Amino acid sequence: MYKIEKKPWGYKLTFEGVLSAEEMKKWVEESKKALLTAPSKFGVMVDMRNLKPLSPEAKTVMEEGQKLYKTKGMERSAVILSSAVLTLQFKKIAQESGIYQWERYIDAGKVPNAEKTAEAWITNGVDPDRK
Repeated sequence: MYKIEKKPWGYKLTFEGVLSAEEMKKWVEESKKALLTAPSKFGVMVDMRNLKPLSPEAKTVMEEGQKLYKTKGMERSAVILSSAVLTLQFKKIAQESGIYQWERYIDAGKVPNAEKTAEAWITNGVDPDRK
């Protein structure tokens, strides 16, 4: 399951469970529509606390989606995770899609108020890795 929500600072994306490549393709198509009204610069919060690791096919589509958000004006993104495996997988995806320098990873099990920490990075550049 995925969800796209418009926020004052940009978009909140939620991914849960096992996502197939087909469902990821639907997310990319829905994102294209949502981004038609995007401001020139925006942030993205990605909640993946309940996502299972992606298949290689779904991972490829996720990379396409990340590139889409970046080309449409994403300045910063924060990914909230609760799995070391997913954290490693998504750091690799971000490096491959070219967005790693704008993205931060927040371990919901170790960071209280993970969403507030993510929003501080997105809106004010408060780097959670430098606290």
